[in-house]
Amino acid sequence: MKGKVENGVHFVKRSFLAGQQFADLHTANAAVQRWIRERAGVREHGTTRRAPLAVFEADERAALQPLPADAFELVEVKRAKVHPDCHVMLDGSYYSAPYRHVGQLLDVWVFAHVVQLFSGPDLVSTHPRARTRGEWQTRTADYPPHKAAYLERTPIYCRTLAETIGAATLSVVEHLLADRPLDRLRSVQALLRLVEQVGQTRLEAACARASYFGDVRYRRIKDVLNAALDQQPLPAPLAALGTPVGTFVFERTATELFGHVAERC
Repeated sequence: MKGKVENGVHFVKRSFLAGQQFADLHTANAAVQRWIRERAGVREHGTTRRAPLAVFEADERAALQPLPADAFELVEVKRAKVHPDCHVMLDGSYYSAPYRHVGQLLDVWVFAHVVQLFSGPDLVSTHPRARTRGEWQTRTADYPPHKAAYLERTPIYCRTLAETIGAATLSVVEHLLADRPLDRLRSVQALLRLVEQVGQTRLEAACARASYFGDVRYRRIKDVLNAALDQQPLPAPLAALGTPVGTFVFERTATELFGHVAERC
């Protein structure tokens, strides 16, 4: 079909209606239907020697199936590699795939609203289609179990778990999450995982010691545990020693630093 616009009116030309012009597509289609019913469909076909409309009524109409309830959906198929982060990249967005497919090429079926990932004939993942570049569509189940556990440990989960360990651990977690919680979440997750190695009692003591000395970083608490300092009693408060409390954070008495040796000097 060829068309042109003149003075705001769309004119349509068809080769089988040579010389005719129509103001719009609807009018052109109506003319084509009349042409089929009155001319093309009733004249003898050059090959079959039968009228096309007669053949349709006699042989073809009964074989027609009803149209599907849903409109036909276009699909585009692409190939994409699963990267070490368990995602494929498609049009600037990211879709997760099961970790066992890392390094493999998958068939990506892109529908209007859904993206499906196939490994051969097997469907391995289905996601809503991203609407903006840089968007991530991630299923936690696609990660290895040890990584999925980290994703599920939200700040709320970490606070709840810390509370079951003890007041000192909860205080450390609250302090770390108070500033830039998303940046420090991995440190908090790693801190709470220490309970699997040393148990609740030792982790609580290590957090109490770290809080006492004003350094609650994950690395410092792990150093306390590695050196077994969590099993040593905390120094007595400065007020209990009868010494005026100084104004400096790291100020200590000789007894606190050197023990009873300093008293004999």
